[in-house]
Amino acid sequence: MAKSTLQVMDLTSLRAVLADLREQIIPSRFEKAQQSNQQSLQLGFRTLKGMVWLELCWQADAARLVQIPPPSRIGSGSTLAQQVQHGLRQLALVDLEQRNFERVVLFHFAPRPGEVSVRTLVLELMGRHSNVLLLDDQKRITAIARQVRQHQSRVRPLSTGDPYIPPPALQSLPPSCEEPFEQWRRRLTLVPVDLGKALRDTYQGISPALTKQLIQFSSKDEAPIPISASTPVEEISDKQWRLLHTRWRRWLNQLSCDDFILQLDEAGGYRVWNDPADSSSNSESLSLRLGLYYRKHLNERQLLKDSQDLQQLLEQSRQREQAQRLEQVERLKATDSADDLQRQADAILCQAAPDRGSIEQAQKLYQRAKRLRRSIPLIEERLVHHDQRLALIDGSAGFLADLMQSDWDEAGDRNQQLLELKVELEELLTPRRRRRRRRSGPPPGQPQPLEIRSQHGLVIQVGRNHRQNEWISLRQARAGDLWFHAQECPGSHVVLKASEAAAGEPDLQLAADLAAWFSRAKGNRRVPVVMTGVEHLQRIPGTAPGTVRHRQAELVWAEPDRAQTALEAWEPLA
Repeated sequence: MAKSTLQVMDLTSLRAVLADLREQIIPSRFEKAQQSNQQSLQLGFRTLKGMVWLELCWQADAARLVQIPPPSRIGSGSTLAQQVQHGLRQLALVDLEQRNFERVVLFHFAPRPGEVSVRTLVLELMGRHSNVLLLDDQKRITAIARQVRQHQSRVRPLSTGDPYIPPPALQSLPPSCEEPFEQWRRRLTLVPVDLGKALRDTYQGISPALTKQLIQFSSKDEAPIPISASTPVEEISDKQWRLLHTRWRRWLNQLSCDDFILQLDEAGGYRVWNDPADSSSNSESLSLRLGLYYRKHLNERQLLKDSQDLQQLLEQSRQREQAQRLEQVERLKATDSADDLQRQADAILCQAAPDRGSIEQAQKLYQRAKRLRRSIPLIEERLVHHDQRLALIDGSAGFLADLMQSDWDEAGDRNQQLLELKVELEELLTPRRRRRRRRSGPPPGQPQPLEIRSQHGLVIQVGRNHRQNEWISLRQARAGDLWFHAQECPGSHVVLKASEAAAGEPDLQLAADLAAWFSRAKGNRRVPVVMTGVEHLQRIPGTAPGTVRHRQAELVWAEPDRAQTALEAWEPLA
């Protein structure tokens, strides 16, 4: 899975969000504050049409202000959330202020619409310096997301109780539609640098994303300019400068008119200024669509990080088990010397008149041979244990690969499945004395296996980890349900709920195809799959969850490609 490309919220997209939010939540009543994670604050506002939720994030590489769907009620007990909740209680949001080309938003709160503001919530979107602050009527800081100490910033320390100091003024020039082309061009070519640096150093509000959009602006009548942000300014032709200036003025006109339309691109970015004729309409608000965009990309980023952590855990566990197994193999080989030791002892005692020392030596050789023979069953038991652990690791690696390759699955669902797999493996693989310290989160609740409805309406359950395998095969299964698993191959358990209704041939075939797809044999064109009734399954004592054996079974042939087609059309069951 490739790393998700996340576009940073710049001035243009911030202006677009504010224009959209002003129509929705000015005025509105503040109702709820909660902190979903260490770098995000979620605020709920009551409007005449219902609740609107905003997310204010000060994460360095993803600082943003967006609208979000109603979130889960978590994080209301954090210190920052409680301070904001207390400071804004029963107040109305009366204005959203953003000055000039600064990425600073002031949320003004008053007792009632039309009255003077008594509280101000400040959101600063400035990369690693991003922050959220709550000010009282005297502009003193009463709550802050990130304290800035004197040793961290001599220019602008920020702490609770201090008077609020705005960020330093921008040193570059504010863009203007009134600026003549020749003056605009002369300023950008004054220093021989690349185009991207010239724009950022000369004018305010310029981001790498905006520079790229100015160059690659696409419409029915215009094509991208054959230059890039790294093109030296002295190599740009007069015709290219004039075309770039035309797009520059178009951007400024839309910025001044608050005329924005969100358009997502195939490269993973977005733009909010464009020719309206080139953009499709959408019933969702721009700020909400941007919120969904950031959630999707951040979920994918977290998914990639978690998967890498889990791969590292699996690899470390595999190396540890292989080293311990090799140690036991060497010990088992050493037991072959037991017969030689006994023969040496026999030879000593067969001497004509062995002395006392020779007898003691022979007794020691007999004892060593006896210990070696007695250790064989223990060593063999340990070898079986290590083989089972390696099989568990191989199975988990298969589950992880399936999760990362399941493009048909939503990233948020995969994040939850990955968390469940990670917690399970930390419980099964991490030494007991270190489990408490390394636990990723609370133990998951009831397993949530993948559920697909067959053509005839029967539910097919697919385990995505060892715990889910055991749950669908041994705990939730009912007499009459059918169990499927790729033959002699690590993979998921698949249960067809045939106890609910008679299963037809298409139902059986789909269940077999799914068992083949969710296995290490998914790359084969045809895969042998074991099918049996769940009543014939038996858990193997002392093994990992989901390890079963069966008394009788039937072998069916499956094609993983057919399962992939079914998964692409899959929709979660209500």
